[in-house]
Amino acid sequence: MAVYSMTGYAGATLNHPSAPESGSLTDVASPRSTAPAARVAVHVELRSVNSRFLDLVFRLPEELRGLEPALRELLTQSLKRGKVELRLNSRTEADSDWPQPTLDQLNRLARLEGSVQSWLPKAAPLSVNEALQWCRSGGTANPPAEEQVLEAARQAVAGLLESRAGEGAKLVAVLLDRVDKLRALASQAEPLVPAAIERQQQKFITRWREALDLSGAAQSVAAEALQERALNEAAAFAIRVDIAEELARLRTHLDEVARLLKKGGEVGKRLDFLIQELLREANTLGSKAASIELTNISVEMKVFIEQLREQVQNLE
Repeated sequence: MAVYSMTGYAGATLNHPSAPESGSLTDVASPRSTAPAARVAVHVELRSVNSRFLDLVFRLPEELRGLEPALRELLTQSLKRGKVELRLNSRTEADSDWPQPTLDQLNRLARLEGSVQSWLPKAAPLSVNEALQWCRSGGTANPPAEEQVLEAARQAVAGLLESRAGEGAKLVAVLLDRVDKLRALASQAEPLVPAAIERQQQKFITRWREALDLSGAAQSVAAEALQERALNEAAAFAIRVDIAEELARLRTHLDEVARLLKKGGEVGKRLDFLIQELLREANTLGSKAASIELTNISVEMKVFIEQLREQVQNLE
């Protein structure tokens, strides 16, 4: 199953021939002739960005507001998360280059021209080209059929899913790369703890001897007692700086992240939780760091985990 990003874009345009308009000039000139069929072009555009929940925004013409419930149901069936904006536009185009004016259009145009010239006697009369352009822009367009709009929306949703799947595949590759880097850092951190404990033990023995020499009690303390005290201090120090549990939990969380990414589906919210757990383990590791090397590893881990968090925010 694919992993989907919440960001994507898609558009679909669908043309559908509508019935010829009645009362055209061609109907008057010849009973057999018919006006060229008009095409009602529907264009649906979908834009999607990340969001915690599914947030739908519709930009529809007033004459198509009634289709919002059907469009909402179509989107909720295919999308689970993201802020999705749907824009719908429709226009009527003639098969020929020039419009075919109807008698009603020409009558209205004649009345408007007469009204203007009655108030503005010096106004120039309309040319044929101007009259045709007015008929093209001012004619009443038949709204597209509901099924035509929904089919265009279905095509746009399919394109959006394809876009989000492609973006999701790229994000998965980035996330798995960060998971591999975190595993490598965990492997680097593991052998550093025994070395840090050994250094701390030697440091304690050295300081203990210096203190005994300064106090003049070096001759009264047996070497065995000195070694035993050093081992006790080293054991207490080892307990404080032990990071085995943190590394084990970190590896477990990384395995689960990799499993979810390979499984696919709706993984965004689950990954959000795992990222928080990874950050908690990295912080604990940093607080227990017994050397500058472990501190640096903890800082690098936090950088990669933050990169994981930013990318996971875009997954559905």
